[in-house]
Amino acid sequence: MNSERPDEQGKPVGRRVLLGTLGLGALGVLTAPTLQRGLEGFLGGAADKDPTGLTGLLPNGGGFRYYSVTSSVPRKSASDYRLMVDGLVDRPTAYTLADLRALPRTRLVHDVQCVTGWRVPGTPFEGVRLSRLLDAAGVHASAGAVRFTCFDGAYSESLTLDQARRRDVLVALRMQDKDLAHAHGGPVRLYVAPMYFYKSAKWLSGITVTEDVEPGYWEKRGYDVDAWVGRSNGRDDAPTG
Repeated sequence: MNSERPDEQGKPVGRRVLLGTLGLGALGVLTAPTLQRGLEGFLGGAADKDPTGLTGLLPNGGGFRYYSVTSSVPRKSASDYRLMVDGLVDRPTAYTLADLRALPRTRLVHDVQCVTGWRVPGTPFEGVRLSRLLDAAGVHASAGAVRFTCFDGAYSESLTLDQARRRDVLVALRMQDKDLAHAHGGPVRLYVAPMYFYKSAKWLSGITVTEDVEPGYWEKRGYDVDAWVGRSNGRDDAPTG
């Protein structure tokens, strides 16, 4: 995923694990808030340019691990960001960041669970319910799924229409009570609270209503399309809550 790489449970990664562990030990002394913010920015920038995925093994001060499936990701500002809602809808719409910020927001606090095993408890996300954007677009009766694309140019995800309409699925603008940073998928990402984090696509640019579910980036590589925490991908993690 463009958030975290979902390796198979228990799959050894050899030298990367060793290097990641050494890096984690060296970084563990950085606990002051200022240094923590600096570390977060450094890892985000490094991951943005790291095709090896090594930076994905280093958690920042907030417990997250950075990962991108591309070697670099363009940055979008409030002036040039657009989120397109199209496909099987009556009213295709391009939202600016200001448009999204003007809509009513929902705040959710759940654990974030990566399919690789790490978890960040009690993480706040805030944004617009995806169902609100779908209702505004006027979904056709023939629709059965929603496909998500990202401005990294490579990542994609899908949900069934019923899943997309859940109250705990957001087009997220904020995380941990801050505007979404670029490294966390900003300015806008998907957040699917009850599923493994690879479903919460970073750098969201497109929401396309389709007839059927289209497997996303990691599903094409063997991961479950229905990625419920604790009930998929051969894992038994506790549900996010």
